[in-house]
Formats: sequence, structure tokens, C-alpha cells
Amino acid sequence: MPDYAHRFSPKKYTQPQLFACLVLKTFLKTDYRGVAVHLVEHSDLRDLIGLVAVPHFTTLQKASRRLLRRSVAKRLFRTTVRRFLKRRKRVQRAALDSTGLDCGHASRYYIRRRHGSTKHWQTVAYSRYAKLESAFDCRTHLMIGVLASRGPRVDTDRFVPLLDATLSNVAVNSALADAGYDSEANHVYARQAKGVRSFIPAKIGRPTSKLPSGRHRRRMKQRLNKHYGRYGQRWQAESGFSMFKRRIGSVVNARSYWTQCEELLLKSITFNVMLN
Repeated sequence: MPDYAHRFSPKKYTQPQLFACLVLKTFLKTDYRGVAVHLVEHSDLRDLIGLVAVPHFTTLQKASRRLLRRSVAKRLFRTTVRRFLKRRKRVQRAALDSTGLDCGHASRYYIRRRHGSTKHWQTVAYSRYAKLESAFDCRTHLMIGVLASRGPRVDTDRFVPLLDATLSNVAVNSALADAGYDSEANHVYARQAKGVRSFIPAKIGRPTSKLPSGRHRRRMKQRLNKHYGRYGQRWQAESGFSMFKRRIGSVVNARSYWTQCEELLLKSITFNVMLN
């Protein structure tokens, strides 16, 4: 990342300094005003980042638009992966999964009671939510691939983009996924096009005693258990998302689709920085 976005910029704060403030905002689970106040009150943090003056909260908000563009955020995320793995160029097993994050801070009790007894079954106040798709290193819980989108939606057609995003950062020997990614085409793409051993339970479709017609899905139906391909390690994705939500938060404050994607990418980068 260059120090300044333009040669005619005011040169009051460098881009790495502003990005460090954004990571600090995510770590503290606060907003732009909150992190600005935090920097005012803690001179040791300002000295560590190298700030002569505290940036205004609008400066941080405008910097987030520039520094969290998808191309820039992907490079920053790839840097966190490479710094953690160091000389390692390959990961033995990657667990692929997705999770949803709440949009807003309304408590579940408030959501259940806001409509009275007529809609006592209502548990959410929105029809869509922010969705984070990620691949975790089963050994370290490091996020090695990440995609940001909006749910609800099926995962079957998301295996290929998530695998490509992962392989752009690090090579993978085995990809472990749940039944939501079950598809013969996904197995063919991973094994024949990318040279990655895929392990996905063959459970999509109507219940039947017959074996699936596809070669790879038939093998999964016959052989897959927690020992075959070390498929039991797929639960490391659940552990990774649990760590992510406990340390980074399970709520997305942004409103629009693109700002929600930017916030999810920033959360993922912050999670990897914490592991580093």
C-alpha cells in the first residue's frame, strides 16, 4: 500500500495509518466516532501508529471507501495469509463453510415482542442478512479464502468461487465442505481442474436407497465418514466462525450491499491480523 493515495494529497496521514485505525475500530467493536475518541484518550496508541494528530471520524469513513475497495481488500487479505504462513506454500486441509451475520443491534427479545402476540413466532426483523463465506486452515483456524455476499441463498453454486478465492492465496491438498455444497460438478472441478481432493457428503436430493449416479458422489455415499479423508476436521470451520463472532462480533452495521461486503472483508482481515 503506498503511503499516500495521490501526489497532491494533504499528506497529513498515511494510508497505512488510516488502515490501522480501521482495524482498531473493528477490534474494539465501535464506530468511527468511537475509535476517534479512543485515539484521543490513548496517547500510546497514537505513538504506536505514528499519528501526530487524531484523524476526524469523517476522514476514517472516507478512507474506508478507498482502502476497502474489493481489489485492495483482497490484496490486504492475501498479505495476512502470506505473513502467517511465511514459507509454507500449501495447506494440508481447508474447511469451507458460510455463516450469516445480523444486520442491526435489535435484541431477539425485542424482535419477538415488537409485534405482540399476533406474531410470536417471528425471530428476525429482516428478510436478508450479510453472508460470509470462508475457507479455514484446519490446523490453525486461519482464514485462507473469503467471499462476502448477502443471504439467504443456496451454497451449491458457491463452492467453485470460494475454492478459486482460496487457491489464489495458497495451495490446498484437500477441501472439506458440508452437504450444502454437494454437487458432482463441484467434485469434478476441484479434483480434475484444480487437483484438490474434495470431500462433501452426498445428501442433496430426494431420500432414496439407490446410490448417486455420479462417480464422485457415489464414492462419497459409500465411503465418507469422519476418518475418510480426515473429514472429521470439517468441524474446524464451525470453530473458526465461533472464534470470529466472539472476538470480532456477529453484527454488521453497514446498510447497503457494498458497504456490508466491505465491512465483512475488514472483519476478516482483522481476524487474521489477530491470529498473526
